[in-house]
Amino acid sequence: MAKLYRASEPDVLKPLLDRAALDSDSRERVMGHALGLLADLRAAQSKGWVNQFLQEYRLNSSEGVALLSLAEAFLRVPDPETADLLIADKLGDADWRAHAGKSNSKLVNSATWGLVVGRVLVGEGSTGPLRRLISRAGEPFVRQAVGAAMKMMGEIFVMGRTIDEAMKRMRRPENKGFTASFDMLGEAARTHADAQRYFQAYVGAVDAVGRDPAAGHSISVKLSALHPRYEVARWSECVPALTQMLEALAVQAASKGIALTVDAEESERLEMSLDIIGAVAGLPSLKGWDGFGMAVQAYGKRARPVIEWANGLDRVMNVRLVKGAYWDSEIKRTQVEGLADYPLFTRKAATDVSYLAVAKDMLAAENIRPAFASHNALTVATIMEWAGNSRDFEFQRLHGMGDGLYERLVQENGYHCRVYAPVGGHRDLLAYLVRRLLENGANSSFVHQLADERLTEAEILADPVAKIAAVGGKRHPSIPLPVDLFGAGGHRNSAGLDLSDVGTLEAVARAVSAPLPLAGGVGGGADLSSTGSDRGLVIPSPDPSREREGSAVAVAIGRAHAAFPGWSTTPVDERAACLERLADLLEKHRDELMAICVQEAFKTIGDAIGEVREAADFCRYYAQQARLNLHPIELPGPTGERNTLHIEGRGVWATIAPWNFPLAIFLGQTVAALVTGNTVVAKPAPQTPRIAARAVEFAHEAGVPVDALVLVTGGPEVGAALTADVRIQGVAFTGSTATSRKIARSLLDDETRPIVPLIAETGGINAMIVDSTALPEQVVADVIASSFRSAGQRCSALRLLLVQEDIADGVIEMLSGAMETLRIGRSGDPATDVGPVIDQAAYDRLMAYRESVKAKIVKTLDAPADGLFVPPTLVRIGAIEDLNQEWFGPILHVATWEAGKLSETIARVNAKGYGLTMGLHSRIARAAEVIEAEAAVGNLYINRSMIGAVVGSQPFGGEGLSGTGPKAGGPRYLYRFCAERAVSVDTTSAGGNATLLSLDEGGI
Repeated sequence: MAKLYRASEPDVLKPLLDRAALDSDSRERVMGHALGLLADLRAAQSKGWVNQFLQEYRLNSSEGVALLSLAEAFLRVPDPETADLLIADKLGDADWRAHAGKSNSKLVNSATWGLVVGRVLVGEGSTGPLRRLISRAGEPFVRQAVGAAMKMMGEIFVMGRTIDEAMKRMRRPENKGFTASFDMLGEAARTHADAQRYFQAYVGAVDAVGRDPAAGHSISVKLSALHPRYEVARWSECVPALTQMLEALAVQAASKGIALTVDAEESERLEMSLDIIGAVAGLPSLKGWDGFGMAVQAYGKRARPVIEWANGLDRVMNVRLVKGAYWDSEIKRTQVEGLADYPLFTRKAATDVSYLAVAKDMLAAENIRPAFASHNALTVATIMEWAGNSRDFEFQRLHGMGDGLYERLVQENGYHCRVYAPVGGHRDLLAYLVRRLLENGANSSFVHQLADERLTEAEILADPVAKIAAVGGKRHPSIPLPVDLFGAGGHRNSAGLDLSDVGTLEAVARAVSAPLPLAGGVGGGADLSSTGSDRGLVIPSPDPSREREGSAVAVAIGRAHAAFPGWSTTPVDERAACLERLADLLEKHRDELMAICVQEAFKTIGDAIGEVREAADFCRYYAQQARLNLHPIELPGPTGERNTLHIEGRGVWATIAPWNFPLAIFLGQTVAALVTGNTVVAKPAPQTPRIAARAVEFAHEAGVPVDALVLVTGGPEVGAALTADVRIQGVAFTGSTATSRKIARSLLDDETRPIVPLIAETGGINAMIVDSTALPEQVVADVIASSFRSAGQRCSALRLLLVQEDIADGVIEMLSGAMETLRIGRSGDPATDVGPVIDQAAYDRLMAYRESVKAKIVKTLDAPADGLFVPPTLVRIGAIEDLNQEWFGPILHVATWEAGKLSETIARVNAKGYGLTMGLHSRIARAAEVIEAEAAVGNLYINRSMIGAVVGSQPFGGEGLSGTGPKAGGPRYLYRFCAERAVSVDTTSAGGNATLLSLDEGGI
């Protein structure tokens, strides 16, 4: 099974194509059945106003997207001001009038005219005649109408607000002959309290359904709703806990005589899910109960082996085959993490092929009772063909989808169909609703194709096996492998590690915890400081006298100065090739570099792999940018003149790196200076000399001359001596604002010294603004990552959370609960979320501050006493203005802001003078436009976390007190390291411009 996880798509599909293929006679019968089902579907679609509404407002239209966005957010907005903004935002720009009167449904047309009127109300301004006409009713009129419409949409896709309501609805005439699998809407728990609440909801649902077992209804359980940290890194914690909870539910269901199915999760949770399901399936107490089951996603490359696994259990298993629920997020995750290949198929037709092949396996399996969840007429007809006269299986469909497909089969042909029926409050359904609509409304989905009148029946019922065979099973061309993410003209994406694979994670954990070799001399002739000796390292110590340090720095600069002429005249392609070889060496020695990051800089495993990847990305990106931009440029001019712009190195650069990104930033600054033709004296932070030394050794091995890159180590005195030397022609620095000011002054102290560039990236009081349309679960996940990952020791980390006061209490409660799930501990432990801070000075400073604001702390955790562990801490402050200093650690401040005052809130954050990162969580597009226009920051993050800038995609750097620019990892960064020299040649003085002769068609 493991070998298929990241296997190539053609290799996985080859046996599936053979398994899913139909012979000509079977194909003819299947098409006959499918055409009949298609007619039933279209007949139902023409009758149901819901289907017609969805047909009129497709998801590939601006109006469809507007409605979806409005439905996703409206019901959770508690305040009228923001609700009005949301309505105006979603209804104001769409062309509703173009849809008026177009549908066959009077109800759809009526709803459309309501949207037309709504657009006028929100879009024509405060002085329009219709505005004046309803001024007495005011905007509550619009809010109430929209609210009623959204609740109506909710009822379409949710069976009931409670289990009793849902069971009652299943007794309606339109559900005659169908059974239900009730899902108590729990998308994912963020806190232990969430998990316990969802568990009790499942207990109550099993009890309610169990009161009438003869009805045949069942319960679906989502494991991620039962534990807030359902992650491979927490395997030893979550798997036993979930096994115990699932056992309790299974025993309860067995005692009631009803069925229980475990829903599918994202691919990285598959092995954990199988462990839990397998443990419960083997319980002696459940022998004789045939109601236990699981869902399998056909879009996963491991679907067939999972069926084989389920068939091998010592019991009959109910298996629900679905096509898949997390396609887009799985694709993105694989790309972001730089993994070898995707865990799922990249073409919809490939998923259909997999589904059919797996369905045939299930029909043939001895110990599987199959259930086929599909809205696809061709899929249903194929399964009917393979099953023959058997009815020993069931079909399934989503509530609110696929009306008309199964009614005739159930009522006339004896097939069994179960409706997957979400249960919960309308506010809880929002994330679920959006995902269901996106799944079933995607351009390639059967439901969407069915609604497209331009498609013929043959196109809708096209054989997926033939489609995939025609392209040789190849990946979709618009979805490149992660390594090729940046395209043919871009740099190669760095290779990541799949930490969701338990074997990989265990191997990495062993590697990063292995003792490091003794540190000796470093290529380039510099010794390492003794700073790391308290971490178990044995590093030679230099003479501590300032005079000796100054002498060592002068020697290093002298070597780099002498090497400059030779390196600067090395062709840019050769310099770029050195960087690419260096990137390859970093990835080759990834485990060693990660181990140093973990043991010297206290990086967690996830942060350590990110560190190596970012360093490699810097090397390859700057190499690509140099090849593209650093060649001489021919400029226009009059005839008889040649004008050329040359881009050259300046001389010796000093690069001074921080300890929080001791490899990525250290190398990023250094290789940028090198590839532009400069030589470099590189100084790492005194806390992290070892990782820098290893990076320099690899740079030399990659072809950078030993004297073109020289390492010097030590503290502030070494840095001061370095920047004071007049031979330094530029400084790239990342660190504190105070230190950058000192460097800037030192560069100007000597009046005889040339004016040289300073590239400074410093910290900031980084704020995230959250309004009441934001999804709290998403907000909390992003806040946790932004504030506490890397123990809060990132320049970009969130320091100030600003929540709209109408939702502040709920967000703070959820955030506090999520903080309780964080594990503080040793950096090399895969389960660790928050490791120690960098040194004793940082620990003392942060702990003293925590003590000073003790009365304002609303949430903190216990931390181990035997280490530099600062507990994650949430501090409630009264106003934005109460925080005026960056606290570089896992300390987050929270304040509130008033609805309708977004611009004022942004201005108050801007007034602090920092400008590194800012975030916004909102479903209002206009809010995003406002913050984009008004936020004075280098990096703005909307509806996502505020950390993890990607080289080449999200150039990073601040303004104001947060830095000088240009942005690291961006297309303009290299130019700052360069001298520009224009050369103009009068070619007439050497005999004129001979090219003019070619323009004379008639001769002289």
